[in-house]
Amino acid sequence: MVTKEEKLQLIAKFGGDEKNTGATEVQIALLTARINDLQGHFKANPKDHASNRGLLKMVGQRRRLLRYLKNTDIERYRTLIAELGLRK
Repeated sequence: MVTKEEKLQLIAKFGGDEKNTGATEVQIALLTARINDLQGHFKANPKDHASNRGLLKMVGQRRRLLRYLKNTDIERYRTLIAELGLRK
């Protein structure tokens, strides 16, 4: 579970200030944190198919947001994937 403090740090880092939660970069960063946090859950509970469906929905949402960011501003996209460690 991503704590409130971690969320606030991500929002401040990627959104400029703590109130800018709607920025594409912030949404992608929060989804990435939740996705990474669930990886340990699935190692312990491999048969949790309901949560796996939620994980796949989050991955799809992140993919759509990344595609939008790539099409609108390629430089912001490149810096974001470098900071989050996506697309190795």
